[in-house]
Amino acid sequence: MTLVEGNTVQGKVVNITNFGAFVEVDGQTGLVHISEIADSYVKDIKDYIEPGEDVMVKVLSVGNDGKISLSIKQADSEVSV
Repeated sequence: MTLVEGNTVQGKVVNITNFGAFVEVDGQTGLVHISEIADSYVKDIKDYIEPGEDVMVKVLSVGNDGKISLSIKQADSEVSV
């Protein structure tokens, strides 16, 4: 499946850094920046998610260079509405 901007898909957290979380979706890995984890201020990402966890993410962008930008916050707001 090709990732399309605006779609909400399920992925698996594969790594957490101090600036975000890497999530694997359909064999590709994208970044959820720390600002896209939750609506509130996030000091420690591990308070919200952990490696191996399945999460719903919204595809924000897919760059020509292969970089994929994802958001948990925006995927959660769509489900909550």
